[in-house]
Amino acid sequence: MLQKFACYYSHRRLRKTSQAHFAGRTNMEITQLYRGRLIDHIQLVVRDLEASQDFYTAALAVLEIPIVGTTDGYFWADELVVSSAESPAARGALTGRHHLAFQAKDRATVDTFYRVALAHGGRDNGAPGERTYHPGYYAAFVLDPDGNNIEAVYHGEARRNAPSVVIEF
Repeated sequence: MLQKFACYYSHRRLRKTSQAHFAGRTNMEITQLYRGRLIDHIQLVVRDLEASQDFYTAALAVLEIPIVGTTDGYFWADELVVSSAESPAARGALTGRHHLAFQAKDRATVDTFYRVALAHGGRDNGAPGERTYHPGYYAAFVLDPDGNNIEAVYHGEARRNAPSVVIEF
């Protein structure tokens, strides 16, 4: 799987970088793929796309993450793609249960996320509160309509070294 993943990114990267630059390197030796984030995208394949779209539209709006596109069979928000099993990208199979954690800007946002998520089809999986993972870790957990564990987390006061990562194609 990792090798397939590396090949995919190597191909995308080579569109803008000369073949000569990578001459003699294997896919796993290419180190120019850092973009400031660990995950490029995540796809959840769900049973009820309409229920999931209602849940994610409301819950992510609290975190200031808009749904940026919808089409027959799927919608997406930033790096999260949610599709029905009938979508060509899903190949007819549900993805199963996952844990996704979204960053919140403060504790009040975590609290609001929890309330809104529950009002839009989410189920309680951990009310807002401090966790023992590290000092200042404040989070809430809800299960989405398919049972995925969705978390909003605030890590406490911190300063980012950059406001965001911009990738242009």
